[in-house]
Amino acid sequence: MIPGPPEPLPPGWPLARMSFTAAVAPYRWHLAVAGKGPDVALIHGAGASAHSWRHLLPVLAEDHRVIAPDLPGHGKTRARGMRSGLEPMAADLAALFEGIEAKPRLLVGHSAGGALALSLAGRLKPEGIVVLNGALENFRGPAGFLFPAIAKMLSINPFAAPLLARSATNPGAVERVIGATGARIDAEGLENYRHLIADRAHVAGTLAMMASWSLNGLTRDLPHIDTPVLFLHGSEDQAVSPDVSRRAAAMMPNAEIEVIPGVGHLLQEEAPAVVAERIRAFEASLTEPA
Repeated sequence: MIPGPPEPLPPGWPLARMSFTAAVAPYRWHLAVAGKGPDVALIHGAGASAHSWRHLLPVLAEDHRVIAPDLPGHGKTRARGMRSGLEPMAADLAALFEGIEAKPRLLVGHSAGGALALSLAGRLKPEGIVVLNGALENFRGPAGFLFPAIAKMLSINPFAAPLLARSATNPGAVERVIGATGARIDAEGLENYRHLIADRAHVAGTLAMMASWSLNGLTRDLPHIDTPVLFLHGSEDQAVSPDVSRRAAAMMPNAEIEVIPGVGHLLQEEAPAVVAERIRAFEASLTEPA
């Protein structure tokens, strides 16, 4: 399938010139595609969109075909009914890549997108996986019960998404949300997130994803994923502790971890040159003689 022209995007939206749509059931996907060479898939986290790869994608596209979809319900990827949860979303991503005849050599996932990348290991059989600030553990204690329940309650409340979207207009609201993760991004990046949070459909999609999210199956599968995995984690991440990546790497047979100093949760937006260098070095190591 050859992707078609994109949905209308806001003026100045990142990667707009690289944007396309692909009708692969059950969604009309929005994705950014650029470059030629081995396929690399970039999978963003909950509440973000393909825009979060705006600095990294053009660099990797110098010698790869890079594909960065908006996740179901996020950004401009829309459907009447959203299939939420880790396994259904991984299955739908696999169908997308098959539908556009992409065979990713590398999967790169950020935060919850890291969990999706790992879940795709068996389906897509990439040569390597890179997980950035991987959100790979359920909330512990009472939060493990309360947070998904609250998200589910909000996702079925028709007034929740409009109210949350309206909060994006409050002065400093987006800056506070991003800052609470330990991330420091530029004014353009903040404006991009402000636009997303003001989009009721995007907020509703994010809530639906959170309401059905469980990592129990992935935790059981980690010791059996033998694909080489590189974990990169910002030392200042206040949303997901670097210890989460350390524990995941320790469970896996072929994983390594590097903590990047001075960087928060949005690693690919805060330090894209460092991430690109690490990805290229990791990719080169996959072809080195044992």
